[in-house]
Amino acid sequence: MSERARAAAGRGAVAVGSRFAGPAESAGFLLWQVASAWQRAIRAALDDLDLTHAQFVLLATVVWLAAESPEVPVTQTVVAAHTATDAVMTSEVMRTLERKGYVERKAHPDDARAKRIVSTAAGRRLVRRALPLVEAVDAQFFGTPNPVLQSLVQRLTA
Repeated sequence: MSERARAAAGRGAVAVGSRFAGPAESAGFLLWQVASAWQRAIRAALDDLDLTHAQFVLLATVVWLAAESPEVPVTQTVVAAHTATDAVMTSEVMRTLERKGYVERKAHPDDARAKRIVSTAAGRRLVRRALPLVEAVDAQFFGTPNPVLQSLVQRLTA
């Protein structure tokens, strides 16, 4: 960065009250930029399947949880907790997935107020089609597993 650019960045930081000389020094700003670019790539990969990223994540979670513990009913609350998504958004996406024929809401065996979320055969097929597309974007975007990437994953899960 040139001396002039550095001075201008410093004036901008003072003007907005930032502790950073410029946005490129802010981990939050950089994470936002990276997340936006990654989400655009995921959106493009899923576009031909008429599936949003949120729909994919929630549907894949329903399939994953049911396969991981078939004896435990999967509910919207469980899906929202597993994905760290808002309960209202989770409900709206589940309604859309139900309309599309990818999940069904069934009676819960132990709780009359709750509904089990069950993936349909079409939903499981869609996850099997979408997952390689999403994983290909991840591989292209993040590269092959390496110590730096593993460290990032550990930091993000901390």
